[in-house]
Amino acid sequence: MRKLVSLAMGILLAVAGGLSAGAQSATPSLYDQKKQEINQITVSIVVSGLRCTCARFAEDIRNVVNDIRPGGVRVLPILGVGGIQNLQDVLFLKGVDMGTVDQDHLEYLEKKDPVLYANLSHRVKYITKLYNSEFHVAAREEFTRLSDLQGKRVSFNLENSHTHIAADILFGMMGISTNKSFHDNDEALQLLKAGEIDAHIVLTGAPQSGLSKLVASDGIHLLPLTEDDLPAKNKSTLYTRYLPADLTHEHYPELIAEGKTVPTIATRTALAVYNWDPGSFRYRKIERFVQEFFGKIGEFNHKSRHPKWSEVNLAAEIPGWTRFKPAQDWLDGNRQVLGSQLRPGGEEEGDIRAAFEKFLASYRQSAGRGQLSAQDRAQLYTQFKQFLAFQNTQAGNQ
Repeated sequence: MRKLVSLAMGILLAVAGGLSAGAQSATPSLYDQKKQEINQITVSIVVSGLRCTCARFAEDIRNVVNDIRPGGVRVLPILGVGGIQNLQDVLFLKGVDMGTVDQDHLEYLEKKDPVLYANLSHRVKYITKLYNSEFHVAAREEFTRLSDLQGKRVSFNLENSHTHIAADILFGMMGISTNKSFHDNDEALQLLKAGEIDAHIVLTGAPQSGLSKLVASDGIHLLPLTEDDLPAKNKSTLYTRYLPADLTHEHYPELIAEGKTVPTIATRTALAVYNWDPGSFRYRKIERFVQEFFGKIGEFNHKSRHPKWSEVNLAAEIPGWTRFKPAQDWLDGNRQVLGSQLRPGGEEEGDIRAAFEKFLASYRQSAGRGQLSAQDRAQLYTQFKQFLAFQNTQAGNQ
């Protein structure tokens, strides 16, 4: 009898063990299924910092595009280091699909290390130009021109940041040598208020949150960058590479008087993507993201979104870059549907301003005019845009 009981107990234990093993094997199956579902729909965007315009753009994209159902698209913003590191993360960091980068970064890395970054323009593409990043130079009131910063204590923002690279290029063109340092925006503005540095440079979409908090009593203002500040040999290079821009009272009501502007330049900020092999898992995910993002582009003009979405023209091109094929395919297939939203040739406000500056130089020379007043410039610019709009209408009717 004891043998039978022992045998029965053994059988029961074996059956129970089998049932337990079956339950354990079922759990990983459900886990793996959920894991696969999430990874199939998630794409990531690495941005520079919480206060960067790029972070607001990534948040807006997430809020508009997100659909976490199976087969949808989930956008995951990642807080990165910024600058060149964003592009390096797109290239090298596992799990990063896209990143916000500056137009100069491809050329900068290719020159820095031609071996490591060989054929970089093929390895990294852009989906769209996002917004213009304006060049801000916040300085103590005793400095009135960029050339006044020769030999002075100037913060170039964080090392290898968007700002650092652009400022090196610009100051090199202008022949300005400074006592350079690197500080984040919050730290730099405190040092500037205390008089421990003379100026701080910020390259970002205006308005920048830290600069927006400055008041007149801080003794800080924004330095202008005009055509006359540049050596003649570099004027055409600068305005071919960058876009003319203005900082306004609406951007910084405490720093710029109403009706006044501070002329400067702007760079193009791109949404960059690794050039995955067509048909691969990562390629298909980004392709689905592009279709959802571009298909909902009209929703980004809502007042709850960042005001710089008004600058976005999906067809705008970035010099030196090649567009990601699914993005180009979408544009090619939707031009007639979107009509005026995809302006011919990808003209954007910055491109129009660049053309206007060239026109203005010729106008001043032919008319024998000196510098125009802000009011005259604004009136002439309005007429110039109206003329371009008329020309585009006539071209569309032919």
